Amino acid sequence: QVRLVESGGGLVQAGGSLRLSCAVSGRTFSMCAMGWFRQAPGKEREFVAAINWNGGDTYYADSMKGRFTISRDNAKNTLYLQMNRLKPEDTAVYYCNTDDSAGLGAYYSETYSNYWGQGAQVTVSS
Repeated sequence: QVRLVESGGGLVQAGGSLRLSCAVSGRTFSMCAMGWFRQAPGKEREFVAAINWNGGDTYYADSMKGRFTISRDNAKNTLYLQMNRLKPEDTAVYYCNTDDSAGLGAYYSETYSNYWGQGAQVTVSS
């Protein structure tokens, strides 16, 4: 059974930083591409960033480039999202996602898997 557990969310002032973590169990983490998504109140879930199996390839939504960094530690079965220069519009529930393949194809084609965590709330105050 695949399980994803996000942590590290919280309340931060605009301009601040947070690092989210996603612990994965129930699959061979080092063979799977991973992604981060977010959903703000009243809006649809949107793509944030994705990373391939070994961290050698990453993909970001345009609005996150330069501020967010996705990374992974395969020895710890953990995915990370470092978020810097946070803005009030970054307020959302952040979810991690695991794909069945090692590469980023599903994220480029927007054909996401149904493996999701429970989410971590990030609130950025102005």
